[in-house]
Amino acid sequence: MAFTDKFEKEDYYLTPEGYIVFTEKYHLKRGYCCQSGCRHCPWKFKKDVQPKVRTRH
Repeated sequence: MAFTDKFEKEDYYLTPEGYIVFTEKYHLKRGYCCQSGCRHCPWKFKKDVQPKVRTRH
């Protein structure tokens, strides 16, 4: 059984690079934000992509 067999076709798509991307419809079905910065997050969560720079005191 493939990983994608666990989901309906409307829940995801594959990128040309082979990544699985979940759709907004899937996220709404799941019902919560995972805070991973998903491409189609209906809650508009944006992951901080800039690394935090530590300063020395």
